[in-house]
Amino acid sequence: MFYTAVLGALGAQEIPEEGDETSLAFGGGQNELPVVYIQLPFDGRPVTWGNGTHTAFTAPSRKAVQQFHAAALAHGGVCEGPPGLRPHYSEYYYAAYVCDAVGNKLQAVCRTPS
Repeated sequence: MFYTAVLGALGAQEIPEEGDETSLAFGGGQNELPVVYIQLPFDGRPVTWGNGTHTAFTAPSRKAVQQFHAAALAHGGVCEGPPGLRPHYSEYYYAAYVCDAVGNKLQAVCRTPS
């Protein structure tokens, strides 16, 4: 599964949601990632995504950023920016950007030297 692999590369684990087969929740891990919910909208309207927005996750290392990117591509994701330094943000800003199968943009970023 896309999100299990991609967020797992950053140390997140799936949180079981008993009796709810329409949503996924992820959290925990060494970086104390926020809990992330992927679910159908409560209002019953169609699922959409925002152009110009994305969700960023802190990665514990540059290797984790690379693993996040590789996991996304291996599970049907699309590269929106390969792993690499982004010095226009800051000296050690190392990030990768991907989109999931429906166009939600995700980022993994590590801000530590090598």
